Amino acid sequence: MDLFWTIVSFLLTLLILSFIFGDNPLFRIAAYLFVGVSAGYAAVLMIYQVLWPRLVVPIVAGEWIAAIPLTLGLLLTFRLVPSFSRVGNMSMAYLVGTAAAVAIGGAVIGTLLAQTRGAIDSFGQAGGALGSSRLIEASIMLLGTVTTLAYFQFSTRSQPNQPAQRPAIVEALAQFGKLFIAITLGALFAGVLSATLVALIERIGFIQTTLTTYLFK
Repeated sequence: MDLFWTIVSFLLTLLILSFIFGDNPLFRIAAYLFVGVSAGYAAVLMIYQVLWPRLVVPIVAGEWIAAIPLTLGLLLTFRLVPSFSRVGNMSMAYLVGTAAAVAIGGAVIGTLLAQTRGAIDSFGQAGGALGSSRLIEASIMLLGTVTTLAYFQFSTRSQPNQPAQRPAIVEALAQFGKLFIAITLGALFAGVLSATLVALIERIGFIQTTLTTYLFK
């Protein structure tokens, strides 16, 4: 079985790397396999970790409160038919409202408050022998946070017969925020590129090892 899965991995790696020569049927086969396996894996997880323990088992046990998500799910299937799509609006409204609440709560608690706490803690650590360097780092982080938030501030006061413009101080801060955003995106791109190169080197090494082990002993 080890030999079998090694051969499968070897062939799939070659199919993926064939994209170097452009989009072709070999690469599409690998992509279709990846999408199909991912969809099947997600379906199995959804059935055995969500639907069965959280819906079927409670209903069988007499917990009829589980009938509420079952009803909402059944109503959602009506959206597959255009003429009956309005029947599923209640389910869609519940999903959108829940997703918006989770996103807003996560942004406020996990991003804004955490960023504010991190900036405060950075200034609190600006002491001792490394106090000056920590103070500079904390000031740069605070400046980046404030200017980035100013960049995403779009509310303006409209004046008669004049285009809507942000205040001059907000616009100046937004320009600095654009610089921090560019640096952040550049760092993220560098990280993604490095991870991609590491994965490519690992696959090339796998191909070389497979060839030397099974074909060119």
